[in-house]
Amino acid sequence: MTHINPDPEPDRTTGLEPGGGVPPGETPPAESSMPGAGPLETHNPAKGWAKGPLALIIVLVVLCAAFFLAYAIVLMV
Repeated sequence: MTHINPDPEPDRTTGLEPGGGVPPGETPPAESSMPGAGPLETHNPAKGWAKGPLALIIVLVVLCAAFFLAYAIVLMV
């Protein structure tokens, strides 16, 4: 089984400078930005929080606040 070196040899590879770098004219042009990369989304509403979860969070916050307020009143008495 023979082993072939995958690294190119700078003296045999076109476009490489003596140090192994690539001169400015040999690099491909820059890619365009990513917005066109994915599929077109036609329906993506941004309505924020749904009413149910938001109401549940508010109720839990009010219950916790009432508990700690009652606990503070009991400690003062």
